[in-house]
Amino acid sequence: MALHPLLDVAELPSVEAYLERAGTVFTAFRDQDSGCVSYGVRLPGGERWFVKEGTTGSACLSLCRAWAFHRAVSHPVIVPQVHRIAVRGNWAVVMPWHEGEVLYHPTAGGAADRTAPGSAMARFRALPLPLVTRAWERILSAHLAVEEAGYVAVDFYDGALLYDFTGNTMRLVDLDEYRPGPFVLEEDRLPGSRRFMAPEEYERGATIDARTTVFTLGRAARLLLDAGDDERAWRGGPARLGVLHRATRAEPGRRFASVRRFAAAWHAAGRA
Repeated sequence: MALHPLLDVAELPSVEAYLERAGTVFTAFRDQDSGCVSYGVRLPGGERWFVKEGTTGSACLSLCRAWAFHRAVSHPVIVPQVHRIAVRGNWAVVMPWHEGEVLYHPTAGGAADRTAPGSAMARFRALPLPLVTRAWERILSAHLAVEEAGYVAVDFYDGALLYDFTGNTMRLVDLDEYRPGPFVLEEDRLPGSRRFMAPEEYERGATIDARTTVFTLGRAARLLLDAGDDERAWRGGPARLGVLHRATRAEPGRRFASVRRFAAAWHAAGRA
């Protein structure tokens, strides 16, 4: 049986040089604030793959976390890491290619504008409400699997949301900081976007658990189902807004105790 040019490779001296020999690199993402460089590659038979290489020590650590996460969590919405390749002391991971655009695309050069006309987030928010709600509920469903596997969300934000505007399908990517939980924060803060992070993620010695994930998901719903970026045009109805208010309370003990309970309250509010 012929070896697969990506999935049967264990070690490489250079990712990009190898990909250019193995197929056609049709896109590359070099200016990422994560310390990773990523490539879309098309193999001669037409298969398309996404290859992400860690180029710094912190990026390598994140990819190692992500590799463990993808061995523990599987869900149709979560784009899996299916193979990894050693590269000069770091790692590159191989994932299926999926069409779509990330809703927010930060780079090493600075933040992007979510409100810019034509931006992916602006176009997503302009979609009919049933499509936006369905996309959000795919995110929620994936996090039920995350919770079931004993993991908590870390560094989840709209840059992890890959939306296919043609097929109207939401997928999750770059969940590289997700960790087994609960755990005690031993740093001054966790990585992430302030728009999505719970207060305890800034508190050394705080417990990070399912309630933290509930907060993050509540913020995601609040931002995705708003017509704008200033949170003054909520589209999801008063009952569901009430669910989000509880999910995003500052005190962890006043939130839903689990993603499952949050999801149940969200769906019940939709039927009210």
